[in-house]
Amino acid sequence: MTLPTQLLLVGMGWFPTTPGGLDRYLYELMRQLAAQGDEIDLFGVGLPTISPHQAISLTNLADPTAPLLQRLWTVHQRFRHQLSQLPRPDAINLHFSLYSFPLLSDLPAGVPITFNFQGPWALESKQEGAKPWNVAFKHWIEDRVYQRCDRFIVLSNAFGELLHREYQIPWERIHIIAAGVDVERFKIDLTRQQARETLGFPQDRPILFVPRRLVQRMGIDVLLQAVVEVKRKVPDVWLAIAGKGSLRPVLEQQVIALGLQDHVKFLGYVPDDRLLIAYQAADLTVVPSQSFEGFGLILLESLACGTPVLSTPIGGMPEILLPFQPSLVTDTPDSDALATRLVDLLTGKIPLPDRAACRAYAVNNFDWKIIAPKVREVLLMPIDR
Repeated sequence: MTLPTQLLLVGMGWFPTTPGGLDRYLYELMRQLAAQGDEIDLFGVGLPTISPHQAISLTNLADPTAPLLQRLWTVHQRFRHQLSQLPRPDAINLHFSLYSFPLLSDLPAGVPITFNFQGPWALESKQEGAKPWNVAFKHWIEDRVYQRCDRFIVLSNAFGELLHREYQIPWERIHIIAAGVDVERFKIDLTRQQARETLGFPQDRPILFVPRRLVQRMGIDVLLQAVVEVKRKVPDVWLAIAGKGSLRPVLEQQVIALGLQDHVKFLGYVPDDRLLIAYQAADLTVVPSQSFEGFGLILLESLACGTPVLSTPIGGMPEILLPFQPSLVTDTPDSDALATRLVDLLTGKIPLPDRAACRAYAVNNFDWKIIAPKVREVLLMPIDR
């Protein structure tokens, strides 16, 4: 039995108020560590006053809507005040560079600091069209934070390579640990027909489901191009897109221009309780990312709900799917490759894994009960530099 430890975690927002992979990951990790006996002090922006567990203490560092400089100053001041009233932590775990940066001068010496690297903040912004000065500022922030950290956790070998290449982090300080999924929440509890009826989805059409932020690098535009070709062989194919983002008006116009109005539905933001139903309603979840997909929690959630996932060969996604079924990864990220593989899977030319097989793969490999102890072991490693 492991002895309880005092862990100090610094995140971004609060899941599910601010849905997203980073916030979900931290929320689930925190809950699992607390359930296994650790004492958690979580710092973030926009945190609630009520904790989800008696072993978790929440400190809201700032109003997320405040101007950036004011927000960062408030983060610095509140962290310094609160830290003075807390017991010395056994380990510090940082999850977002922006809100870690104002804390650097106050982090206690001699305590191991681990950064969970879930994506290159600056490079992602550049890919999404940010101005050069904005990208440079974010890269500078990242560099300052990373210099203070003793080690890093990445979710895939692909992002380990990126962290090493772009930020010159030595491999001996990088630890690869996959993300986890809450298999007690994401599960099979409805038939596909029941799920479709609950959501008002068509019962008699093959359904593709895509839960993604509607921004450039997510590849929704590429998938829409693929659907044009898919419907030539699968005329009744239907694509449900969950998520919000700046590209929605552009994508809606693309749907009209491609003549896909009867084949595509934008669902907008889908709350968590409806998300797991949507996974179960689909024949196939599709993740058409074009860049910087370090892992892909969507893949785990869908598999845990019994629905197979088709992904592009980007980032860490192949590391999840190739050991399960190689045909669930396209040859290239372009629309032709997506269309070809979708047709093969939807027509049965390539058989899809059944619901039980998808569920078993997620449970046996990515249950948080398996993943959290691995993360904890890295957090508590002694400082070796």
